[in-house]
Amino acid sequence: MTSALPGTSQIRRAAALLLKSQQIGIVAVLLVLGLALTFAAGSHIDALSGVRVNNFLNAYTLVQIGTDASSFAIMGVGATIVIIAGGIDLSVGAIYALSGVGMAMVLRAVGPMGPVATVAVALATCLSIALLCGLANGFMVIGLGVHPFIITLGTMWVLRGLAFVVSHAESVLVPDALTNVAKARLGLSADLFPVPLLVMLIVTAIGQVYLSRTVSGRHVFAIGGNPEASRYSGLRVDRVKLGVYAISGLSAGIAAFLGASFYGSATSSDANGYELYVIAAAVVGGASLIGGKGSAISATLGAILIVMIRQAIRTLHLDQNYEWIIIGSAMILAVVLDQGGTRLLARRMAAGSSPPEPTTVAPEADS
Repeated sequence: MTSALPGTSQIRRAAALLLKSQQIGIVAVLLVLGLALTFAAGSHIDALSGVRVNNFLNAYTLVQIGTDASSFAIMGVGATIVIIAGGIDLSVGAIYALSGVGMAMVLRAVGPMGPVATVAVALATCLSIALLCGLANGFMVIGLGVHPFIITLGTMWVLRGLAFVVSHAESVLVPDALTNVAKARLGLSADLFPVPLLVMLIVTAIGQVYLSRTVSGRHVFAIGGNPEASRYSGLRVDRVKLGVYAISGLSAGIAAFLGASFYGSATSSDANGYELYVIAAAVVGGASLIGGKGSAISATLGAILIVMIRQAIRTLHLDQNYEWIIIGSAMILAVVLDQGGTRLLARRMAAGSSPPEPTTVAPEADS
């Protein structure tokens, strides 16, 4: 009998862990979609190098997908943490708009500064406004005892209206120092701007570490899974809920800083409708709307999948209206599969925990 090759057991364990990973399904979908787009997109001759380049599988398109997905993914990480805790935040797009407009107006009022001071003031202003908005959501959810859907739906309109009023619906330009940071090439070619992609990866890593490696992250899962049991076990449920809404606000502020800096201006209509993409990214990534389940990495992958669907529609020259149909269908399918998996797991656990049926022994016959 031949012995197993060295390293075979390690490969099997790695394969088993990969198959058990929460992200295996969405990664498989991304790979299949990417492969299909690579073959269906066709190719063209690059005008500068004369080399034939695939219309999808090239550095410019891939970095552009990362750039387009960065805002959805960054806000999606914060929204996923809220969803895991059993809440929801519909106001992230409005927080984005108000933070960006407030930052641009403060910079315009302060006047010219050095590049470092400009970036520091802009970032501090944007994150402060976003944090205050997130804390306001948290305090109202806790103090008013109203469902977070209603609270954040209301603040979505209030904050969007504030952005409109304070900016007079104008597009407010930001200094070139911010654009130079957001569009820094970092050694790449002139058409590639990797900063939004890198920030997205950093935020995703921080979110994943927070959820999986910290005590506070475990508290978020516990409260989302069973808030009453968490309260009886001594967890400060209200403090955790306030914290997750603050994190969601901060994530919207980071996205707003990047967006306004990258495009060179901020307006009250920025990120209009983004809350739908953000929640869709979280749900498609596997977050459960009843709480207790989700992942920062999955939210980012969900955002990339949504942007890839949009890219596929553009690449294949399909009607843009199909975008909403496909994304809506994907969201419904993700929720159905998630609920089906939850029910199947519950049935298996119930079957495994049920006591065995008692066996009866027939009495011996009298001799």
